[in-house]
Amino acid sequence: MRWSRPIQGTIKTVTISKAADGWYVSFSCAEVPIEPLPLTGRETGIDVGLKVLLITADGDIVAENPRHYRKAERALQKAQQRVSRRKKGSTRRAKAAQQCAKQHQHVRRQRADFHHKTALALVRTYDVIYVEAIQVANVSRRPAPKQDANGSYAHHGANRKAGSNKSIQDAGWHHFLPILAYTAACAGKRVEAVDPADTTQHCSGCGEKMPKGLSVRTHVCTHCGLVLDRDLNAAKNIVWRGQRLRGVPAMVGAMNREPAKL
Repeated sequence: MRWSRPIQGTIKTVTISKAADGWYVSFSCAEVPIEPLPLTGRETGIDVGLKVLLITADGDIVAENPRHYRKAERALQKAQQRVSRRKKGSTRRAKAAQQCAKQHQHVRRQRADFHHKTALALVRTYDVIYVEAIQVANVSRRPAPKQDANGSYAHHGANRKAGSNKSIQDAGWHHFLPILAYTAACAGKRVEAVDPADTTQHCSGCGEKMPKGLSVRTHVCTHCGLVLDRDLNAAKNIVWRGQRLRGVPAMVGAMNREPAKL
């Protein structure tokens, strides 16, 4: 067995799994010592998206979404077609299936590497990071086709949702957020989840609700005149809600808002 790193702590469970390129052994350990990073005295909220992976409340675009699956989609499609053309049960089909699995594995590893590096960069910069307590399965769920007055079903909305699902899965929010929490815990930092309801709808300047559709990418408040990017507005609301949970009145508007529901 080739070790990737020395084992620390007390081994509790061992998991053996088979991947496209071989067998792997994973050890779950307790009492693993943390390696704290220097405190910076800074905290922020992050809003995840599709155009960019995330944006902070300071307005920093931490990382453009690399879209690993989208870039490799054509090659993956050809690999899958190569498998389907082979005779079932043949050696050539088994080899083609293995090559296809390796290509999918490469995409997953690219995404995981990107997530780990992004999480480490955030943890090095901030002591507390507030995120939305989103359920990715609910966000990416395909809606049921709606029946019109003539009794027929409209599928165009479901098709748009399917395209959005692929982008959400490619961004890998459900993988990134646990990686961020784990990285922060190992470094002696904190990741806290807040209520995600209407973070893009409320104005981060005054707290007024400004309803807007998904196609509207700029937040414009007719109450206080604040104009800024939709995702940046959401990130600011996330950090306000996180501070509100700690009893910190970060701004006048935040003091007048309803308590976050968790």
